[in-house]
Amino acid sequence: MPARPLPAPTAPSTAVRAAFLTVKDAADYLGLSPHTLYVWRHRRQGPPSFRMGPRGRVMYRVEALDAWVREQEQADSRSNPALNPLSVRPQGRSARFTTA
Repeated sequence: MPARPLPAPTAPSTAVRAAFLTVKDAADYLGLSPHTLYVWRHRRQGPPSFRMGPRGRVMYRVEALDAWVREQEQADSRSNPALNPLSVRPQGRSARFTTA
């Protein structure tokens, strides 16, 4: 039986590359500067990140970035009507503050 050549190594599929983003790509995705992501990571703020590979590159999952953005939208009173102070009826004064 003739020997078949081994398949050539291929680059990571686009699905795998699209699932993980470098700091620069994540910053572009969020519309921020890479420096902002580095500062947030140092302060343990911002979207979740992790180190991957032998060189320990900082990476972000696209789905984690999307979830983080949704959390930010829900925490903002302008995006979440439940948090908007103008949507709540003003409370009446208690009897102790009324003058008779």
